[in-house]
Amino acid sequence: MSRSEIVRRARAVELLVFDVDGVLTDGGLYYDENGQYAKRFDVQDGLGIKAAQAVGLHIGVITGLDSKAVANRVNELEIDEYVAGRVEKSTAFEALCERHGVAPYQAAYVGDDWVDIGPMRMAGLPMAVPNAQPEVLQVAAHVLSRPGGRGAVREAIRLVLFCKGCLDGELESWRKGMALAKAASRRLNR
Repeated sequence: MSRSEIVRRARAVELLVFDVDGVLTDGGLYYDENGQYAKRFDVQDGLGIKAAQAVGLHIGVITGLDSKAVANRVNELEIDEYVAGRVEKSTAFEALCERHGVAPYQAAYVGDDWVDIGPMRMAGLPMAVPNAQPEVLQVAAHVLSRPGGRGAVREAIRLVLFCKGCLDGELESWRKGMALAKAASRRLNR
């Protein structure tokens, strides 16, 4: 797909939907001696999600597993929509679009495995992590350079914000917020 077509599609995005394992996480399941597992999330992805929310984009997560660790992270980030335990993701994707009054062409979907192909075929901007399954890479309009759980979500969000012309403005808002926080901290420490 041409760069100009990617830009055109990204400008239309109002809803970003992410898979979890292999996209929001590195895909690993870390088991302890009691058989409990944990997942690793990238803090930069979280900040990217907050930036997308700050400019009015809706965020959704659809995952095949139902995990308390993921539910906790989704709640922490105040993500609009969380659908867990759904291996068939197309109907969940359609429902997210409907709930937010967004046509599928106004949605981006980032996936990595076969269960993501359905919603990726429906989304206006289907994206994949670089280590996605070959069939997923074929469906993707754009392949990210960062792997899942290591900045892929942030990269996808940066692409959308840049194409919509609001990346610089959001960065400036963060800078101003940090400057205000530092000034307030200095006043408190006097």
